[in-house]
Amino acid sequence: MASTDTLPGHVDVLISGAGPTGLALGLDLARRGVRALVLERQDRLAPGTRGSGIQPRTQEVYEDFGVLDAVRESGGTYPPRGNWKNGRMVDEQVMVESSDPTPATPYGTMLMLPQWRNLEIQYARLTELGGTVAFGTGLESFTQDADGVEARVVRADGTARTVRASYLVAADGGRSPVRKALGVTMTGQSVAPYPMLLADIRLDGLDRNHWHMWGEFRATDFVSLLAPAKYDYFLLMAGFMDPGTVPDTSPDGVRELIAERTHLTPDQLGEVLWSSSFRPNAAMADRIRAGRVFLAGDAAHVHSPAGGQGLNTSVQDAYNLGWKLGQVIRHGAPDSLLDTYEAERLPVAASILATSTRLHRSGDMRRGSDLHQIDVGYPDGPLATERRTGPADGGLRAGNRAPDAPCITPDGTPRRLFDVFRGPHFTLLAVGDAEVAALDGELVRTCRVGGPAPDLLDSEGHVRDAYGEGVFLIRPDGYVGYAADDATGLPEELVRYGVLTAAAR
Repeated sequence: MASTDTLPGHVDVLISGAGPTGLALGLDLARRGVRALVLERQDRLAPGTRGSGIQPRTQEVYEDFGVLDAVRESGGTYPPRGNWKNGRMVDEQVMVESSDPTPATPYGTMLMLPQWRNLEIQYARLTELGGTVAFGTGLESFTQDADGVEARVVRADGTARTVRASYLVAADGGRSPVRKALGVTMTGQSVAPYPMLLADIRLDGLDRNHWHMWGEFRATDFVSLLAPAKYDYFLLMAGFMDPGTVPDTSPDGVRELIAERTHLTPDQLGEVLWSSSFRPNAAMADRIRAGRVFLAGDAAHVHSPAGGQGLNTSVQDAYNLGWKLGQVIRHGAPDSLLDTYEAERLPVAASILATSTRLHRSGDMRRGSDLHQIDVGYPDGPLATERRTGPADGGLRAGNRAPDAPCITPDGTPRRLFDVFRGPHFTLLAVGDAEVAALDGELVRTCRVGGPAPDLLDSEGHVRDAYGEGVFLIRPDGYVGYAADDATGLPEELVRYGVLTAAAR
């Protein structure tokens, strides 16, 4: 750990919290050449399996970040649920529903990856890109003015210094001190008054091919034990129907609970690696921008674990905010671009919170394809410009996620649209005979599919099926920002993103 006197005195973005949100934002900013510093009060990344589900849309984000291969190597798929009664497994159920991959959607199932390993992978990529995390260092207080944020940063040994940043992002969890200092309120409710306990424990006597369950979620005092793929322990989740219960999270308490509720004997229960307790809540901040300060992840919205949505929604927050900060800080985009973070993400958070709360209260632990977040988008948001004269009903529109599609180059080399989109740039996609001027550089790359001088050939028609014909500007976070029959209105669109100056239109 570095002392406070080694910390930079000025950064572009100060991020409070090195969880999934803060690390995702940090690495996204690092690949854009934005100077960011991530603060983490603890002296290491957080332990514990916690949120383990990586939804298909987040897998697409991780592919763009350059970490998907590591995620797939370190994770696996979810097994069926095995229900136990009277010391034997009586039936099994599919818990995590999968969809077949398609040309437009290459990932069809949620992956299981312990959160501690997820953090390690993100952190490794962040440091590879030149980003920095200051462990054992917390944000004590801050003030903001018209030009930036003045933050007092304190280490565990009490030494302190001031760091000046253009922007501050609170990724500091559901109890966010930054949110409280801003006076931003959370609107929500307890989804159930019953406490829950989580723990990672090594044990014998269970196969690793089932998600073992004793009792019923929300209906009884239940216990579930799930073995993360490729790791030598089980994740315990336990629920208590008595709202007055204070779960014993000590190693002995965790082992006693399992022995009481299952057929496993004390001698089969080994080392408890980590444990925690919580009461499920659902709440959302009333606003997620306050001047030069932004809220992201759990600081902005707190979810029930039902449906596997919390971590994924948090990563999507970072993915939405990162490119906008990059455009404003490095490329002179107007400040109004940052207002669209709240305009786009608050409605999404509200919708997902409603879904996870409904699932929790119903007791339904299944996770279907409707939770994959592939359909999440911003068609009604301020950045969606749809100017085609005849887009198909129910088809792709501006604001939707930009689909993938397998193509070939003119020399016959296979190449996906996601290969073209990958990176911190915009993509100008022309499908069919639409003419566009080449805009290839740091900020935008042009790709012509078909037409007289194609970069890619749509040999099997997958691009046309997904997009139709026309001109599409794909945002750095993989959403269609602009869709039109031709490029007539494109210069104006590029100005609002800071890709072109008004004088260059």
